[in-house]
Amino acid sequence: MDLLLGDERRAVVAYCHRMVADGLVVGTSGNISARRGELIAVTPSGLAYEELTPELVGVHRLDGTPVDAPLPPTTELPTHLAAYRTTGGNAVVHTHSTAATAVATLVEELPSLHYLVALFGGPIRVARYATYGTDELADSVTAALAGRTGCLLANHGTIAVGDSLPKAYAKAQYLEWLCDVWLRAKSAGEPRVLDAAEIDRVREKLGTYGVTGKDATPGPR
Repeated sequence: MDLLLGDERRAVVAYCHRMVADGLVVGTSGNISARRGELIAVTPSGLAYEELTPELVGVHRLDGTPVDAPLPPTTELPTHLAAYRTTGGNAVVHTHSTAATAVATLVEELPSLHYLVALFGGPIRVARYATYGTDELADSVTAALAGRTGCLLANHGTIAVGDSLPKAYAKAQYLEWLCDVWLRAKSAGEPRVLDAAEIDRVREKLGTYGVTGKDATPGPR
Protein backbone atom coordinates (compact mmCIF):
# COMPACT_ATOMS: atom_id res chain seq x y z
CA MET A 1 0.00 0.00 0.00
CA ASP A 2 1.29 3.46 -0.87
CA LEU A 3 2.18 5.71 2.04
CA LEU A 4 -0.31 8.56 2.44
CA LEU A 5 1.47 11.81 1.44
CA GLY A 6 4.52 9.65 0.78
CA ASP A 7 6.40 12.29 -1.21
CA GLU A 8 5.83 14.93 1.45
CA ARG A 9 6.78 12.59 4.30
CA ARG A 10 10.00 11.59 2.59
CA ALA A 11 10.80 15.25 1.89
CA VAL A 12 10.21 16.17 5.54
CA VAL A 13 12.70 13.49 6.63
CA ALA A 14 15.29 14.64 4.08
CA TYR A 15 15.05 18.29 5.11
CA CYS A 16 15.11 17.43 8.82
CA HIS A 17 18.43 15.67 8.24
CA ARG A 18 19.66 18.65 6.26
CA MET A 19 18.50 21.05 8.97
CA VAL A 20 20.73 19.23 11.47
CA ALA A 21 23.70 19.10 9.08
CA ASP A 22 23.35 22.82 8.32
CA GLY A 23 23.33 23.73 12.01
CA LEU A 24 19.86 25.28 12.01
CA VAL A 25 18.78 23.22 15.04
CA VAL A 26 20.28 21.43 18.02
CA GLY A 27 19.01 18.19 19.53
CA THR A 28 15.34 17.63 18.78
CA SER A 29 14.52 21.33 18.47
CA GLY A 30 12.80 22.74 15.38
CA ASN A 31 10.23 21.08 13.14
CA ILE A 32 9.07 20.89 9.54
CA SER A 33 5.80 20.33 7.72
CA ALA A 34 4.69 20.04 4.10
CA ARG A 35 1.17 20.46 2.78
CA ARG A 36 -0.81 18.84 0.01
CA GLY A 37 -4.37 20.09 -0.27
CA GLU A 38 -6.10 19.83 3.10
CA LEU A 39 -3.48 17.55 4.66
CA ILE A 40 -0.02 18.18 6.07
CA ALA A 41 2.91 15.89 6.81
CA VAL A 42 4.59 17.05 10.02
CA THR A 43 7.42 15.94 12.26
CA PRO A 44 6.56 14.08 15.48
CA SER A 45 7.42 15.42 18.92
CA GLY A 46 10.69 14.69 20.68
CA LEU A 47 12.10 12.12 18.27
CA ALA A 48 15.80 12.31 17.40
CA TYR A 49 16.14 13.28 13.75
CA GLU A 50 18.43 10.35 12.98
CA GLU A 51 15.59 8.02 14.02
CA LEU A 52 12.99 9.74 11.84
CA THR A 53 11.54 7.73 8.94
CA PRO A 54 8.76 8.64 6.50
CA GLU A 55 6.38 6.27 8.30
CA LEU A 56 6.89 8.18 11.56
CA VAL A 57 6.10 11.56 9.99
CA GLY A 58 2.46 12.16 10.90
CA VAL A 59 -0.32 13.23 8.56
CA HIS A 60 -2.86 15.68 9.97
CA ARG A 61 -5.75 17.72 8.67
CA LEU A 62 -5.53 21.50 8.65
CA ASP A 63 -7.66 21.55 11.81
CA GLY A 64 -5.00 19.47 13.55
CA THR A 65 -6.83 16.15 13.68
CA PRO A 66 -4.66 13.10 12.91
CA VAL A 67 -5.20 11.01 9.80
CA ASP A 68 -2.13 8.75 9.86
CA ALA A 69 0.04 9.67 12.81
CA PRO A 70 1.79 6.89 14.74
CA LEU A 71 3.37 9.40 17.14
CA PRO A 72 2.19 12.65 18.74
CA PRO A 73 2.89 15.63 16.46
CA THR A 74 5.37 18.36 17.20
CA THR A 75 4.23 20.61 20.02
CA GLU A 76 4.41 23.45 17.49
CA LEU A 77 1.60 22.02 15.35
CA PRO A 78 -0.67 24.99 16.27
CA THR A 79 2.01 27.36 14.97
CA HIS A 80 2.34 25.45 11.70
CA LEU A 81 -1.42 25.48 11.22
CA ALA A 82 -1.53 29.21 11.95
CA ALA A 83 1.20 29.79 9.35
CA TYR A 84 -0.77 27.88 6.72
CA ARG A 85 -3.97 29.78 7.49
CA THR A 86 -2.20 33.14 7.36
CA THR A 87 -0.02 32.68 4.28
CA GLY A 88 -1.64 29.93 2.19
CA GLY A 89 1.82 28.36 1.86
CA ASN A 90 2.64 24.72 1.24
CA ALA A 91 5.56 24.21 3.65
CA VAL A 92 6.72 25.51 7.02
CA VAL A 93 10.22 25.29 8.48
CA HIS A 94 10.79 26.18 12.14
CA THR A 95 14.40 26.51 13.30
CA HIS A 96 16.37 27.52 16.38
CA SER A 97 19.30 28.83 14.34
CA THR A 98 21.87 30.72 16.36
CA ALA A 99 22.07 34.19 14.78
CA ALA A 100 18.31 34.45 14.24
CA THR A 101 17.54 33.37 17.80
CA ALA A 102 20.05 35.93 19.11
CA VAL A 103 18.46 38.71 17.06
CA ALA A 104 15.04 37.63 18.32
CA THR A 105 16.18 38.56 21.84
CA LEU A 106 17.24 42.07 20.80
CA VAL A 107 14.72 43.74 18.48
CA GLU A 108 11.04 43.97 17.60
CA GLU A 109 11.79 43.86 13.86
CA LEU A 110 14.78 43.01 11.67
CA PRO A 111 15.11 46.07 9.41
CA SER A 112 15.75 46.13 5.67
CA LEU A 113 19.52 46.03 5.94
CA HIS A 114 19.76 43.97 2.71
CA TYR A 115 17.47 43.69 -0.29
CA LEU A 116 16.87 39.98 0.39
CA VAL A 117 14.36 40.90 3.07
CA ALA A 118 12.12 41.28 0.01
CA LEU A 119 11.94 37.48 -0.08
CA PHE A 120 9.84 37.72 3.07
CA GLY A 121 7.68 40.65 1.97
CA GLY A 122 9.56 43.35 3.86
CA PRO A 123 11.18 43.97 7.25
CA ILE A 124 11.01 40.79 9.30
CA ARG A 125 8.81 41.07 12.38
CA VAL A 126 9.50 39.43 15.70
CA ALA A 127 6.44 37.60 17.03
CA ARG A 128 5.87 38.48 20.68
CA TYR A 129 7.02 35.85 23.14
CA ALA A 130 4.68 33.10 24.27
CA THR A 131 5.39 29.65 25.67
CA TYR A 132 6.22 27.12 22.96
CA GLY A 133 3.43 24.91 21.68
CA THR A 134 0.62 27.22 22.84
CA ASP A 135 -2.26 28.88 21.06
CA GLU A 136 -0.82 32.18 22.30
CA LEU A 137 2.34 31.56 20.30
CA ALA A 138 0.25 30.62 17.26
CA ASP A 139 -1.61 33.93 17.62
CA SER A 140 1.69 35.81 17.84
CA VAL A 141 2.93 34.11 14.67
CA THR A 142 -0.34 34.92 12.89
CA ALA A 143 0.18 38.62 13.58
CA ALA A 144 3.87 38.57 12.63
CA LEU A 145 3.22 36.74 9.34
CA ALA A 146 0.54 39.12 8.05
CA GLY A 147 1.82 40.05 4.59
CA ARG A 148 5.05 38.12 5.22
CA THR A 149 6.47 34.66 4.56
CA GLY A 150 8.80 34.52 7.54
CA CYS A 151 9.27 35.89 11.02
CA LEU A 152 11.39 35.60 14.12
CA LEU A 153 9.95 34.30 17.38
CA ALA A 154 11.01 36.37 20.38
CA ASN A 155 13.55 34.48 22.53
CA HIS A 156 12.84 31.33 20.54
CA GLY A 157 13.70 30.94 16.84
CA THR A 158 12.28 31.36 13.34
CA ILE A 159 9.41 30.45 11.04
CA ALA A 160 9.80 30.37 7.26
CA VAL A 161 6.99 29.60 4.82
CA GLY A 162 7.16 28.72 1.12
CA ASP A 163 5.05 27.32 -1.67
CA SER A 164 7.31 24.24 -1.59
CA LEU A 165 9.55 22.70 1.03
CA PRO A 166 12.77 23.56 -0.84
CA LYS A 167 11.68 27.21 -0.97
CA ALA A 168 10.67 27.32 2.68
CA TYR A 169 13.98 25.75 3.67
CA ALA A 170 15.95 28.22 1.54
CA LYS A 171 14.11 31.07 3.25
CA ALA A 172 15.10 29.67 6.65
CA GLN A 173 18.71 29.76 5.46
CA TYR A 174 18.39 33.30 4.12
CA LEU A 175 16.80 34.42 7.39
CA GLU A 176 19.73 33.05 9.38
CA TRP A 177 22.16 34.79 7.01
CA LEU A 178 20.34 38.12 7.28
CA CYS A 179 20.41 37.91 11.07
CA ASP A 180 24.11 37.06 11.05
CA VAL A 181 24.81 40.08 8.82
CA TRP A 182 22.78 42.32 11.12
CA LEU A 183 24.64 41.13 14.22
CA ARG A 184 28.01 41.75 12.57
CA ALA A 185 27.01 45.17 11.24
CA LYS A 186 25.41 46.22 14.53
CA SER A 187 28.55 45.28 16.44
CA ALA A 188 30.52 47.75 14.30
CA GLY A 189 28.04 50.62 14.13
CA GLU A 190 24.54 51.49 13.01
CA PRO A 191 23.54 49.52 9.88
CA ARG A 192 22.26 51.51 6.90
CA VAL A 193 18.78 50.35 5.83
CA LEU A 194 16.92 50.36 2.54
CA ASP A 195 13.63 52.18 2.14
CA ALA A 196 10.27 50.54 1.49
CA ALA A 197 10.21 51.64 -2.16
CA GLU A 198 13.45 49.76 -2.86
CA ILE A 199 12.18 46.62 -1.13
CA ASP A 200 9.00 46.78 -3.25
CA ARG A 201 11.14 47.17 -6.37
CA VAL A 202 13.20 44.12 -5.46
CA ARG A 203 10.09 42.07 -4.69
CA GLU A 204 8.90 42.75 -8.22
CA LYS A 205 12.25 41.73 -9.71
CA LEU A 206 12.45 38.56 -7.64
CA GLY A 207 9.02 37.52 -8.86
CA THR A 208 10.40 37.04 -12.37
CA TYR A 209 14.03 36.29 -11.61
CA GLY A 210 15.91 33.56 -13.45
CA VAL A 211 14.41 30.10 -13.04
CA THR A 212 10.86 28.89 -13.42
CA GLY A 213 11.00 25.52 -11.63
CA LYS A 214 8.60 25.32 -8.71
CA ASP A 215 11.32 24.04 -6.38
CA ALA A 216 13.97 26.55 -7.43
CA THR A 217 15.82 28.28 -4.64
CA PRO A 218 14.63 31.91 -4.32
CA GLY A 219 16.98 34.82 -4.61
CA PRO A 220 19.49 36.05 -7.17
CA ARG A 221 22.56 34.05 -8.01
